Amino acid sequence: MAPAALRSLLAARIRDVPDHPRKGVTFKDITPLLADPAAFGALTETLAELCHRHGATKVVGLEARGFILAAPVAVRAGLGFVPVRKAGKLPGATLGQAYDLEYGSAEIEIHAEDLESGDRVMVIDDVLATGGTAEASLSLIRRAGAEVAGVAVLMELSFLDGRRRLEPGLSGAPLEVLLTV
Repeated sequence: MAPAALRSLLAARIRDVPDHPRKGVTFKDITPLLADPAAFGALTETLAELCHRHGATKVVGLEARGFILAAPVAVRAGLGFVPVRKAGKLPGATLGQAYDLEYGSAEIEIHAEDLESGDRVMVIDDVLATGGTAEASLSLIRRAGAEVAGVAVLMELSFLDGRRRLEPGLSGAPLEVLLTV
């Protein structure tokens, strides 16, 4: 599908929900996109193509909506899927990475054995907002001994400037954004 047609299809299926989760915030709801098999299929195919283009051998999905996008992309691309979870959600040995939020901090984890030297990992998420979770995931991937093939997101909330925070951690790996808001 042509890039302009894809952008139009995806944008038409993302619903703005004003004042959610609090007054003054407009939530970008992707559930209409997920419910439309043509739009969800086109998104999955496009992200799978990006995985191949950048030589990925594994796909990482960021909790929680990143799981919904990354798992079918991994299947479509014929690659393994590795979830990045909030701390304390994975059983067994994990690697953790703390990161700063606007007000406070958080921590994410992966299973230590799911990535290894030689893996090239594409990180997939629904939204690039402030960039903190994506940035922390890049550190986890490298600490596990793998390389970062790139980061791909459905949409970037450019007014939150997450790209600026994320770019140093990419170390030259691509950031692929399908829609910019």
